[in-house]
Amino acid sequence: MKTYVYKAELEQDEDGRWSAWVDALPGCAAWGHNQEEALKALRDAAEAYIEDLIESGEAIPSKEADVLESPAVAITV
Repeated sequence: MKTYVYKAELEQDEDGRWSAWVDALPGCAAWGHNQEEALKALRDAAEAYIEDLIESGEAIPSKEADVLESPAVAITV
């Protein structure tokens, strides 16, 4: 089991919502009414993105990720 940690980008839109995306995972983006909601939606989107890569036999992008050889918990404050 490996843990992949990707940097998330956040930006507040003109309408007040927050957009979040991972540059290392092209097309992987989400939004929320606040930063926390956007990050949770992005985490769900990134998990689905990686699962799709695995199911289709594609490589998981690791160049821009911290890859740990064990399970981990990431805390953002």
